[in-house]
Amino acid sequence: MLERKIYSVSQINRYIKGVLENDIILSGIWVKGEISNFKKHSSGHMYFTLKDSDGAISAIMFKVDAMMMPYVPENGMSVIVYGYISLFEKTGQYQLYAQIMEPAGLGSLAAAYEQMKKRLEEEGLFDNDFKREICPAPKKIAVITSPTGAAIRDIINVSHRRNPAVEIVVIPVLVQGERAADDIVQAIKDVNAWNKADTIILARGGGSIEDLWAFNEEKVARAIFASNIPVISAIGHETDFTIADFVSDMRAPTPSAAAELAVNDVYSDIYYLDALKVRLDYAFDSFLSMQQSKVEMLMKSVSPKSFQQRLSNEEMYVEKLIMRTENSVNSLLKDSEYMYMSLTDKLHMLSPLNVLKRGYSVLYDKDMNTVTSAKEIEEGGRYVLQLKDGQADMLAGKVEM
Repeated sequence: MLERKIYSVSQINRYIKGVLENDIILSGIWVKGEISNFKKHSSGHMYFTLKDSDGAISAIMFKVDAMMMPYVPENGMSVIVYGYISLFEKTGQYQLYAQIMEPAGLGSLAAAYEQMKKRLEEEGLFDNDFKREICPAPKKIAVITSPTGAAIRDIINVSHRRNPAVEIVVIPVLVQGERAADDIVQAIKDVNAWNKADTIILARGGGSIEDLWAFNEEKVARAIFASNIPVISAIGHETDFTIADFVSDMRAPTPSAAAELAVNDVYSDIYYLDALKVRLDYAFDSFLSMQQSKVEMLMKSVSPKSFQQRLSNEEMYVEKLIMRTENSVNSLLKDSEYMYMSLTDKLHMLSPLNVLKRGYSVLYDKDMNTVTSAKEIEEGGRYVLQLKDGQADMLAGKVEM
C-alpha cells in the first residue's frame, strides 16, 4: 500500500502561487475591465475589483506603481491594466497585481486632465466672481515663459508696437519637463513678492498634451488663483486648452494676442483723446455762443425804465405780503389769548380752593390722605381739617353714621 503524501495548506498555496507566477501568459498580462470597490489605503496601495459582465477579479496596485499614475482611478472607470496573476498565500485568494493602468479609450494624461478640471471647477477656482480686472494702462508687465522661445519674441514685438513706454520684464522658467511646474509656481510667487508688475502673462508655444502638461498641474493652478496680480494665460495654440487657462483671469489664444490684451494701444489712445478734445472744444464754443446770445436777447428786452417799473411792482408785492403776515400773526395771537383766558376760568372753577371758599372743608388723616367716608374715621384718632384760610388739628370723638 502506497504511503499517503499529505500537504499543508500553506504548501498548497505556495505551490499554486508558483504555478501562476511561472505561467507564460499569467506572468505578464493585459486585462480590460471596469473598476469597482476602489479603495486607496493610507499606505499608498490601491485595492479594487476589476469586472466585466460575466466575472470579476480582485486586484491590487502597490504604492511604488500607484505613484507613477497621473490620475486617480474611480469606480465605474473602464481601464486596461498590465500586471501578473499571483496568489495571496494567507487567504488562498488569487488576484491581479497591477503595475500599469490606462483608461480604456482615453489616454492617462487626458483622464488626469478631465479629473483635475472637474475637481477644481467644483472648488470654484474657475468662477468669474474671482476673476481680477486686467489693468487698462499698465506700466510694467511680467512675462513668465521660456527666454528662448518664440512666445517671448512675439510678446515683445507686439507690446513695443502698441506702447513703447510699457516695460516688459521677462521671468525665465522651464515650460516643459518634470521641474517646469515648480519653476512656474516660484515665478508667480516671485512676481507677487516684487509687487511692481501690473499684469502677468503666462505663455509658451504649442505642443502635445505631454509638452503642455506643466500648465495642467494643480500646483500651478493654485498659484495662479492665489496671485494678487491679474494673470493672462497664452498657452499653446488657439485650440489648446489647459487648466491654467480656466483659472487665469483672461485667456489669450496666442502669445501675440496676450500682448494685445495686456498692453493698451497708445496711438489709438492719443487719437481718441485728440478726437475727444475737438468734440469738447466744439461743445464749449457752442455753449458759450448760446449763452452769449441769451444775454444779448435779455439785454435788448430789458430797458432801464421797464426794469425800474418791475422793481417797483416787486416792492409793492413785498409790502402787501408783510401786511398780510402781520394781520395773520395778530389774529393768531388774539385767538390764543382768548383760548388761554377760557382755560384759566375753567381751571379756577374746578380748583379745590375755590370749593373751600364756599364753606366746604377737607379732612385728612395723620398721613395726609383724604378722608372721604365716616367709616374711615377712628374714635380718638388725630386728623387735620383743611379750611379755606388754614388747617386745624382735630381729635375724633364718637363717630355716628
